[in-house]
Amino acid sequence: MSGSKLMTAVRVSEHGAPSVLRLCTGLTAPEPAARQVLIRVHACGVNPVETYIRAGTYGRLPALPYTPGSDAAGVVEAVGGGVSTLQVGDRVFTTATESGGYAEYATASDDCVHKLPDALDFLQGAAIGIPYFTAYRALVHKARTRPGETVLIHGASGGVGVAACQLSRALGFQVLGTAGTAAGMKLVVDNGAHQAFNHTDEGYADRIMEATGGRGVDVIVEMLSNVNLSRDLHMLAYGGRVAVVGCRGSVEINPRDTMAKESSIMGVAVFFATPEERKECGAWLHAGMEGGWLRPVVGRQYPLNMAAQAHHDIIECPGAAGKIVLTM
Repeated sequence: MSGSKLMTAVRVSEHGAPSVLRLCTGLTAPEPAARQVLIRVHACGVNPVETYIRAGTYGRLPALPYTPGSDAAGVVEAVGGGVSTLQVGDRVFTTATESGGYAEYATASDDCVHKLPDALDFLQGAAIGIPYFTAYRALVHKARTRPGETVLIHGASGGVGVAACQLSRALGFQVLGTAGTAAGMKLVVDNGAHQAFNHTDEGYADRIMEATGGRGVDVIVEMLSNVNLSRDLHMLAYGGRVAVVGCRGSVEINPRDTMAKESSIMGVAVFFATPEERKECGAWLHAGMEGGWLRPVVGRQYPLNMAAQAHHDIIECPGAAGKIVLTM
């Protein structure tokens, strides 16, 4: 089995700056336990939450040392006992891993592994997991958005934002998106938004309100709530909902702003999804891949030995454009 295989992987032995991401060689590859598969990883997506975990500021932290990475894409190398839906040689992507995806080999529970259609390459496969499952959970499970409602994707040019635009358009919502550059705004429109706005422009919120005829938006998927939440509450229609996907600090709001429109603020964390919810989301995404509307957008790509740079850039570089991916 895989016990004799050696691999290269990124390891974190202490919390801190991106420099704590260390490339280690000569590591023994993991073996799949019951209901797990071993994947030969070709690419792994980088998510903002992985930077918070690395820094030690997230609410749920793994035991040290650990290998980061949830969104692996590659080929099944071996299967553990009780696995019936996957076999050696299958092209797959994951929504979570057991051993960490920033590695040449990774194990994952079989219910977190999904077949990757031939029409999508491994880079695109690494851009599906957390972004699309998060977008679906925010829009459907938490905000309960209905066809015909207006959705604002606040920060729509990154991995989750692009996924939310594509899902929203497919589900029959009126889709507005924001980005910080002209290229980002084009990306947002190309991926399903009916209109795009530059959130670095003064007065952009007024233009969003004008686009809704002054009514406001029904649902906001918020990527940077510590900056935008107070403003979001003013852009909501009566009964509007803010689904908080991303946050990098605290924010002050006036609770009266929720009372004025009986609006709601809800947090979104994909790891709380039930098995039934994960199955539902997976079915929708497979339908999207078959139908051709689910088209992951890959942004900057980094070799595995540049994981620290990828962690720096996903937080510090403005103008997100798709999902950042590590290649093996």
